[in-house]
Amino acid sequence: MTLRFTVLASGSSGNAFYIGTDKENILVDAGLSGKQIERLFLESSIDPNKLTKILVTHEHSDHIKGLGIIARKYNLPIYANEKTWKAMEGSIGKITLDQKFVFNMEETKTFADIDVESFGVSHDAAEPMFYTFHHEGKKVSLVTDLGYVSERIKKTVENSDALIFEANHDVSMLQMGRYPWSVKRRILGDTGHVSNEDCALALQDIIGDNTKRIYLAHLSKDNNMKELARMSVENQLREAGFSIGNGIDIFDTDPTSPTSLYKVV
Repeated sequence: MTLRFTVLASGSSGNAFYIGTDKENILVDAGLSGKQIERLFLESSIDPNKLTKILVTHEHSDHIKGLGIIARKYNLPIYANEKTWKAMEGSIGKITLDQKFVFNMEETKTFADIDVESFGVSHDAAEPMFYTFHHEGKKVSLVTDLGYVSERIKKTVENSDALIFEANHDVSMLQMGRYPWSVKRRILGDTGHVSNEDCALALQDIIGDNTKRIYLAHLSKDNNMKELARMSVENQLREAGFSIGNGIDIFDTDPTSPTSLYKVV
């Protein structure tokens, strides 16, 4: 009954995450086209026909682009909080009543042998929330799309065996980039996205004895690079005394390619 997961896609252009066991197979967000999501499942050797449900974090298009298509094709229930349902209903097409379920913020639901804990984040969406997954003493946390990392979030996801955590932008690249100032201000603000530097600072309070893997997620295609994000986070964590590469490994994610399917042991 091993817990396993893959970051199917992560970035400013589209996000999707799979986590499951032998009894439960969950897709979190579907921010790419239906065909792209099916390709990512094929590359990960996961049968989408075995999916049991979809969880939604918030209504931005890079998280729900293919939601309606996948839900209808595979007849999957969708779980989201009420404000997110209201905000995304006009963007996902017709969803039958028996596919609509409410998952409130700060709630824990049990799906077969996985306990899923939801928690709120500071982002410019209706009521954005992310998830921590618990199975037989193992813990995996998914945290992106947040303007800042609150103490409550840190407490919720601390000491996870694996973390998928936002490192959206390099501040200097963003400041010198082509975006208009209004967009830069949004990204840098408390309801925007977390920088490489702030990601590393937050991780220092979150990493525990059980933490073995960190996936840097939701990288901006214009204001970041994989190598820069990884180097920045790794260097800050090493300076803080963490054994990166010797007990804790840091991985890239990609908007078009899945990470290797990992079994949490």
